[in-house]
Amino acid sequence: MAERTEKVWRESGEGTGAIEAAADTIRGKLGRRRPKVGIVLGSGLGGLTQQFSDAVRIPYREIAGFPDTTVIGHSGELVVGRFAGKDVLAQAGRFHLYEGHSLSTVALPVRTFASLGVQTLLLTNAAGGIRRTFSSGTVMLIADHINLTFRNPLIGPVLPGEDRFPDMSDPYDQSLRELARMVAMDRRIPLQEGVYVQLLGPSFETPAEIRMLDRLGADAVGMSTVVEVIAARARGVRCLGFSVVTNLASGISPTKLNHEEVLETANRVRGELEGLVGGVIERL
Repeated sequence: MAERTEKVWRESGEGTGAIEAAADTIRGKLGRRRPKVGIVLGSGLGGLTQQFSDAVRIPYREIAGFPDTTVIGHSGELVVGRFAGKDVLAQAGRFHLYEGHSLSTVALPVRTFASLGVQTLLLTNAAGGIRRTFSSGTVMLIADHINLTFRNPLIGPVLPGEDRFPDMSDPYDQSLRELARMVAMDRRIPLQEGVYVQLLGPSFETPAEIRMLDRLGADAVGMSTVVEVIAARARGVRCLGFSVVTNLASGISPTKLNHEEVLETANRVRGELEGLVGGVIERL
């Protein structure tokens, strides 16, 4: 029975076959470049790839197993180029559980990055601010996370190269966080630090839900990142995360929440985020 389950898993595209197919497609477009650094860009933050030199852009439709993006602010392409003095592979537009994607699809880009040799992953997202001292435009360094999707990308047969029970005591690498704080100080970029919680979405949270998350210890809330980090850590990839607080959460914000505000704020603070990400990559 176990052998049959493994066979079905692999043939369905949920296992190593999908990862290898995607990696092969991307590898053929990288030329001699072998990026060790990857970036996952959240809502409205894909413009960072405009800073890449000698860039090659690969639309998702050309990558085996990658679906098209359906969310405004997610352009739907992988970009490889020179940034901050290093070869970098960036995911401009991610896949979300709320779009109806499976866990394996959401984690596919991260797992593919690992198969391509990426050792350090920087993840960004747009988030709602729960901590009362946050304001729209705050950049938060993610110190830890809470997974309230009640889903885990490691469920199922163990994929080659993955740990069955990865240690999650330090999901966001401490040395990378120290480096980010140094960059922020040197470049005089305001930087907060806190706990991020991922919910399933796609609806924004109710005031009662925000009060619950506050009591659980969350400082910012969003609909991505945590599942990707779990998959990356299972592969031994070091992670660093930044949340851009694009709006105050429900019950804290005096106005109604909408996605347009998310995109507008993300664009406004893009320069600060680029400075942080670029500074970290430059010092790796």
